[in-house]
Amino acid sequence: MHPAFSVIFLTTLIGVGQGLFLALFTAQSYAAVGFISIDNPRLFYSVGSLLSLGFLIAGLFASFFHLGHPERAWRSAARWRTSWLSREVIALPVMMGIVFIYGLMHYMGWNPNIIGASNPLQGQLTLFVGILGTIVAFTLFLCTGMIYACIKFLQEWHTPLTVINYILLGTASGFMFATLYAAYMAPNLVTMYGTWTIIITLVALVTRVWALIRNARIKHRSSLQTAIGVRHTGIVQKSMGMMGGSFNTREYFHGTSPEFFNLMKWSFLVLVFPAALILLWLGLESETNGHYNTKLLALAFAVQYAGLVAERWFFFAQAKHPQNLYYQTVG
Repeated sequence: MHPAFSVIFLTTLIGVGQGLFLALFTAQSYAAVGFISIDNPRLFYSVGSLLSLGFLIAGLFASFFHLGHPERAWRSAARWRTSWLSREVIALPVMMGIVFIYGLMHYMGWNPNIIGASNPLQGQLTLFVGILGTIVAFTLFLCTGMIYACIKFLQEWHTPLTVINYILLGTASGFMFATLYAAYMAPNLVTMYGTWTIIITLVALVTRVWALIRNARIKHRSSLQTAIGVRHTGIVQKSMGMMGGSFNTREYFHGTSPEFFNLMKWSFLVLVFPAALILLWLGLESETNGHYNTKLLALAFAVQYAGLVAERWFFFAQAKHPQNLYYQTVG
């Protein structure tokens, strides 16, 4: 398949935004049961929500470059009963709305204890908004992943690992950014966020490599023989009947060399996982009197995000559309 950078940035940016929101709610959950304390929770949650919302809006903005008629974008939600894309189109604005409400409630101090002060688990209203936001965040991850996982004839995508990797990689990038954010706003949370980032990233490494191994072993159902209904083993396509390219040759194949294709695979494997984690570890070890080297933490996030862009490019390019059995040769 041909990787569209608008979709690449859509999926990676909203992944950071969802992961950052999950990180904020994780901190609030820990604080609610007394595991951690935050010096200025009003500012920490409200600014963090604003940043999360910024990533979500940036992803939504990127998606418009993938539309032939952006003015008709609202129609994409019409098929929500059967289309995962329509469900994503609905879930994303809902997620944005909940993040906005969550941040606004913290900023304005609208946080009554609706269970009672005597209850061991403090029942702040924002906790319940956060629970709802967590459900919507995972729903959005599911919708985004299932857009591709539900396509049966693209065997590289048609696996639960597609959804799992969308969840893990998005969450890992969000927690990585949360580690950087905490270094500025709440240094006592850096170790907690950094530890979770390492755990989630390592789990994502296992599932992503698992997907690579699975896809390398796929035996495709379609071949030149099945494409034209001839069983002869010596079929070789010399031309597709035209001398120039077309929509089919542009949109269903990445058009790059095998060397570049492999370069992108190893680039994301190095940048997303060992390079980002080494920089994160160095940033965590740089603590001096409660202060961290924010340049190292920022570099860790930037390197991982660049790797995620490469990973998403490879994800799309790796899918072998059966129509390329007809259009694999221009002339």
